[in-house]
Amino acid sequence: MERLTRTRTVAARLAQRARLVLLAAEGLSDRSIAQQGGLSIATVYRWRSRFATERLAGLEERLRRGRPPRYTEADRARVISTVCTQSPPHGATHWTVRSLAESTGVTRATVHRLLRAERLAPHRVKTWLTSTDPEFESKALDILGLYLDPPENALALSVDEKTAIQALDRARPMLPLRPGQPERRSFEYQRHGTTSLYAALAVHQGEVVGHCAPRHRHQEFLDFLRLLARTYPGRELHLVVDNLSAHKTEAVRRWLRRHPRVHFHFTPTHASWLNQVEIWFSILSRKIIRRGVFPSVNALVHAIMTFIERYNQNSRPFAWTFTHERLNHIVTIETKH
Repeated sequence: MERLTRTRTVAARLAQRARLVLLAAEGLSDRSIAQQGGLSIATVYRWRSRFATERLAGLEERLRRGRPPRYTEADRARVISTVCTQSPPHGATHWTVRSLAESTGVTRATVHRLLRAERLAPHRVKTWLTSTDPEFESKALDILGLYLDPPENALALSVDEKTAIQALDRARPMLPLRPGQPERRSFEYQRHGTTSLYAALAVHQGEVVGHCAPRHRHQEFLDFLRLLARTYPGRELHLVVDNLSAHKTEAVRRWLRRHPRVHFHFTPTHASWLNQVEIWFSILSRKIIRRGVFPSVNALVHAIMTFIERYNQNSRPFAWTFTHERLNHIVTIETKH
C-alpha cells in the first residue's frame, strides 16, 4: 500500500485510495480521513469497506454498466421501416423527427439518434435524370472522342448559352464582412434587365470566347458563330452544342454549308453534363453573377467580359475524367434495367 502511494506510474485515484486505507490503519476516523483528503465521509466508508472485503482488488475501478437503452431493436426497426417505406401523414411531403416520433411511439431524441446512426436524411432530396435519346451512346462517344482524342490540326470548342442573366442591384449598400458575421445585403433588389451570354470553351487550351446579346434567337447564335470563325481563321472547328432549336434552324444549316470547316457535334438529350462549358458557367456564376451588384445591364456585361479576359490570362483545360470505359459501364447498366 505504501508503494502505491509513492510510485508515479499509478493512477492518482488508486494512490488516493491506498493513502485512505493507510490512514484508517493508523486509527483515524472516517471524518478525519475525509477532512485530510478533501473527500466525503460516504466515499471514505465505501473504499474502506471494499478493501476490508476484497483487499487490493477492491480499490480497482469496476466496469460500469451505464444507463440501459430506452429503446429496443424492435423500436429501431420500426423507425427505419417507417421512414424508408411509408408516406408521412396528412399529405406531408417528407418525414420529420417530430412526425416520426408521433407515428412510431419513440421519443424524438431517440428518433434523431437512430436517423443519424443509419445516415438517413428524410429532409434532403436529390434529383436525377436519365437520357432517353436512342442515339445516346453514339453521340456521347463522338463527343468523348473530341475530348480525349481530338482530330489532328483541329480545334474542339464547347459552346452554349447562359440566358437571361439578371442585372440585379441592391436597394441599400452592402454591409461588410466582420469577425463572426458574414457579409450582409438588403433583401430588396432592383432589376435593370437581362443579358444572354454566348460562350465557347477551347477544350484543350482552356481559353474562353464570349459574347453578350440582349436576346437568344438563332440570329444571335449566328452572330456568335461568325465571331468564332473570325477568332480562329483557317482552322477546322468542331463545336459541341446542345439540342436547342436555335442551333438547328435552316439559317444555321445554310451557314454551316457555306463554312465546311465548322462541324457540329450535338450532345444527347438531357446530357448537358457532356458539354464542358457548363463547368465554366458554374465558375462564372459563383465568382461574378450570384453575389454581384449591377446598376445596369452594361455594368453586368462589362463584369462578365472583364472576368473572361482575366480568366484567359491563366486559363487551363479541365481535367476530363469521364472516359469511354465509364460510358460503356453506364450503357451496360441501363440496358440491363
